[in-house]
Amino acid sequence: MTIEFYERHAEDYFRTTVGIDMAVPRERFTKLLSPGARVLDAGCGSGRDARVFHELGFHVTAFDASPRLAALARVHTGLPVTVSTFQEVAWREAFDGIWASASLLHVPRAELPSIMRRLRDALVPGGVWHMSFKYGTGEREVEGRLFTDLDERAAEALVAEVGGLEVVWMGVEPSRKPQTPDERWLVLLCRRSA
Repeated sequence: MTIEFYERHAEDYFRTTVGIDMAVPRERFTKLLSPGARVLDAGCGSGRDARVFHELGFHVTAFDASPRLAALARVHTGLPVTVSTFQEVAWREAFDGIWASASLLHVPRAELPSIMRRLRDALVPGGVWHMSFKYGTGEREVEGRLFTDLDERAAEALVAEVGGLEVVWMGVEPSRKPQTPDERWLVLLCRRSA
């Protein structure tokens, strides 16, 4: 359902998200990484952040579940963006950081713990992980996309259920997208336990 939405609207989505200013959350994430760290952009969308991480000297791996978005991201970043789903993640201790900006929010709540364990296992011990969800509770469908919304309490419960992670930072931030100024986002920065 959600992948089909992005396949149909790839160019529009790319155009409306590629220029969003993510400097503040990116800096919060990158200051916890060593120079040249290995970063996974999980659900990279337009490739906006993967491109910046690459320009900052990080070794970037990026994937998206939408073939059309992955193709657009490949052109934008100059990186080999692969087509893959969260369910296919099988890396083990391969990355120093994972960036999952506005991507895990499309995973059904019942599947989030197992998906997050896959991603946690892809991190080295001590590795850091940025993720963001629309602020709220429960699941909903909007124009053919599934959203799992989280508030602070739900996020803490989810992290505890996944295990092996500690929350380094959590906050509620305004939307950075001009089209949705009233939206709020729950942003998490976690570290894989040593």
